[in-house]
Amino acid sequence: MTEKQFQPGTQHPDEWQNDLNPHAQAGQNNERSDAEQIKQAATAYEIKDIHRQFHGFSDDELKRIPLLPLGSRLEQGATYVDLHDPQLREIKALGNMKAGQYNWYVPKSEVDYQLWNRLIGITTPERLGDAEDT
Repeated sequence: MTEKQFQPGTQHPDEWQNDLNPHAQAGQNNERSDAEQIKQAATAYEIKDIHRQFHGFSDDELKRIPLLPLGSRLEQGATYVDLHDPQLREIKALGNMKAGQYNWYVPKSEVDYQLWNRLIGITTPERLGDAEDT
């Protein structure tokens, strides 16, 4: 007799699985990674409303700002900015967060620090890489 190997989320009979554990993997970072999805995502360049909002950014800069695809799960503990948020606040993601219809999430890990600082409204030359050497 072979013993069936236990897999998390499969402890309930199939007919009751969804009732007893409707979101079995919620909060887990074991789905396809954000990094894989980002490579297929739109960029800020492709959204007209973002062009209007960030008119001081060049087309090349906007092309370097990836947006998470709709439905993508945010990586728990990672930093993001939602370009749809007028205050452009940095957020630390929780494991149950997903990119919704009204989100333009940009992962900090995918944007160089100078461009990130401009995105979130930092204007000091030192933080934008524009400081003169003394």
